[in-house]
Amino acid sequence: MAKLSVIIPAKNEEVVIKDCLESVNWVDEVIVIDNNSSDRTVEIAREFKVNIYKYAKGNYSDRRNFGLKFAHGEWVLFLDADERITPLLRSEILKIITDEKLQMSNSAYAIPRKNIIFGKEFKHGGWWPDYNKRLFKKDSFEKWEGELHEEPIFRGILGHLINPMTHFKNMTMAEMVDKTNKWSEAEAKLMFEAGHPPMNIIRFTTAVFREFWLRGVKQRAFIDGFEGTIYAVYQIFSRFVSYAKLWELQVKRHNEGSNL
Repeated sequence: MAKLSVIIPAKNEEVVIKDCLESVNWVDEVIVIDNNSSDRTVEIAREFKVNIYKYAKGNYSDRRNFGLKFAHGEWVLFLDADERITPLLRSEILKIITDEKLQMSNSAYAIPRKNIIFGKEFKHGGWWPDYNKRLFKKDSFEKWEGELHEEPIFRGILGHLINPMTHFKNMTMAEMVDKTNKWSEAEAKLMFEAGHPPMNIIRFTTAVFREFWLRGVKQRAFIDGFEGTIYAVYQIFSRFVSYAKLWELQVKRHNEGSNL
């Protein structure tokens, strides 16, 4: 029977790590990559039969890649600390890694994700089925790439599972705004370094309106009620902040060039 390894990067996840680890207590090997947590994350993780490694360098992709070095299973599942593997998904995964015919068909699987935001399951606004590529044959997997939006590099055919994992985004508005402030810095820097065209009124309003059209109109976030509307507006705001910071970087470069 093929073995399965689970890799979970974590930083200050004391609120969610216990439920996450309990949902994978059936797995052959669980690897937690701790990014210098200052809370009880490591202490809680030690209550389970898991291997804990410290790694505080690089980005999220780097930490996932670091964890892969310690995985001994023929299959690898990448999980976030605020995600849960449901019993139905567990059965589906076990069927894949134990059935020789299924093992020969696909080398990677995308898993749908049920997003619980503000305590409510979101089914619109682009939040369902929210497929994430997470389950891989280790010998077909190469690495994760991307500083903000991680993308796996692998060889072979991608399959799709039926049963979802559960994702709990239990953040306060203050925490969400703080996260946006950090992520928008990185996103603006990436766009700036990629040579994004100079921001102007047309490009700026187009980018923000596109997010409004996608989340609010096309993907009908408002159907998820007040919670869905709040989160859609927040995402539009996040897009606004990213492009505003890109504009700041471009203005700074222009001013520095003018002073030479």
